[in-house]
Amino acid sequence: FAYEQGDWVVRVGMTNVAPDDSSNNVNVAGADLGVGVNVDSNTQLGLNFVYFYSPQLAIEVLAATPFSHDIGLDTVGPLGSTKHLPPTVSANYYFSEPSAKFQPYVGAGINYTIFFDEEFSSANSNAGFSKLDLDNSFGLAAQVGFDYMLDEKWLVNASVRWLDIDTEASFDLNGSAGTVDVSIDPFVYSITAGYRF
Repeated sequence: FAYEQGDWVVRVGMTNVAPDDSSNNVNVAGADLGVGVNVDSNTQLGLNFVYFYSPQLAIEVLAATPFSHDIGLDTVGPLGSTKHLPPTVSANYYFSEPSAKFQPYVGAGINYTIFFDEEFSSANSNAGFSKLDLDNSFGLAAQVGFDYMLDEKWLVNASVRWLDIDTEASFDLNGSAGTVDVSIDPFVYSITAGYRF
């Protein structure tokens, strides 16, 4: 069951992004509207690619199909939606003896989040909201997880990540420019099956 230098592992499964979001109040033309925004969670197909530099040190890349999130105004209701991709690169350290079936690890790395397809709901567009745009984000990442080896090639994995994702949303409201800073900072939960090459 031991991982060896030069091993590759590919994992595929379900990944959930659950924002631990907070924001300042929405500002339009210099006026504080007194409400912030919130972001809901979403689950997509997650992919992991892992390369082992040694039996206990590995580099991991997190990828996924695009996540889709609804954006709402606090105490008001739905506002719009966005999609994002959060590619993340982490260095992982495995604690167990290399030959053990159960391989827990911790990791730290960097995340770059790309936002796209931002849009207001039709009701909010009719009310004068337009030109929604979210800045891409660069931040730190941390994770804990484990591999459980089913045999020499196949394994199952579970992990929890925290991603530092901060963005500024800009928009127009009836011709007046608006902005709001949002800290999304999600926890990312994955359950996957993997294969070692």
